Amino acid sequence: MTAELIVQYEEHLALVRNLADNSIRGYVSDLQSFLNHIEKLGITEFADLDITHIRSWLANLQSTGASRSTMARRIVSIRAFTYWAASQGWIPTDIGAKLAIPKAHKTLPEVLSQKETQLVLQSLITKRMEEPTALNIRDLAMVEILYAAGIRVSELCGLNLGDFDSSRNTLRVIGKGDKERVVPLGIPAVKALNEWVSIARPEFVLGSSMNATFLGSRGKRIDQRTVREVVYQAMSAIGSHMSPHGLRHTAATHLLEGGADLRTVQEILGHSSLATTQIYTHVSPERLKSAYSQAHPRA
Repeated sequence: MTAELIVQYEEHLALVRNLADNSIRGYVSDLQSFLNHIEKLGITEFADLDITHIRSWLANLQSTGASRSTMARRIVSIRAFTYWAASQGWIPTDIGAKLAIPKAHKTLPEVLSQKETQLVLQSLITKRMEEPTALNIRDLAMVEILYAAGIRVSELCGLNLGDFDSSRNTLRVIGKGDKERVVPLGIPAVKALNEWVSIARPEFVLGSSMNATFLGSRGKRIDQRTVREVVYQAMSAIGSHMSPHGLRHTAATHLLEGGADLRTVQEILGHSSLATTQIYTHVSPERLKSAYSQAHPRA
């Protein structure tokens, strides 16, 4: 019965909620963890479940050192399950509805300054000039696009040749939940992309390449691990260990510092909620001093 429950819930997450594969794996993993816990408690019938069993599971997770944000995610996950389970008759009522979701502590994401970003990109440009190999041309194009468009590494890997509109210098991006958005590209990123596609990419193309924009050395669509390695290597120019997601944070921060409004940044990043974008409203001390000097009559 447990196996049947998991299969049905996984189908619901994929077909009804249209969640990404990573999200589905997370929800199913949480459900399996919960089911293992109640089995240890001796619960054999779903009809016997109540909220104390959920709280027991959460307490057990917390005792293992789970962070506040992890606990919040687990509660969201189990609430989604109990809502579905009640609607499908697996349990009499939605026992998880009353669970309160703790607010996670918000921490400012690590970002590069504009000067640091330029140093990273310039190091890639110099490397490409000194050694104009197909790999170096590709790596420069990938990092330029990650920073210019602020897209996720998964979105970069999923780009196809037809997603670039050269007449408008925009990219069509498929984000979480298969949501589509169009993001602009700056001139340096456009030039780097065009050079990759027209000059370097043909060296990688094989029968398995299909229409993927970025390819690995074996001709297949590039994978996230390779992109991360490229970014880590690029960041070594400034002694940083920033990931591709850090470039996304950096792009958002620089857009806001340059005067872009929050709604625009939300659209570019593909956030479903404006609250997610608001974490980037932190400002540098230099910008604070500049704004103060310009605005305060006694500055």
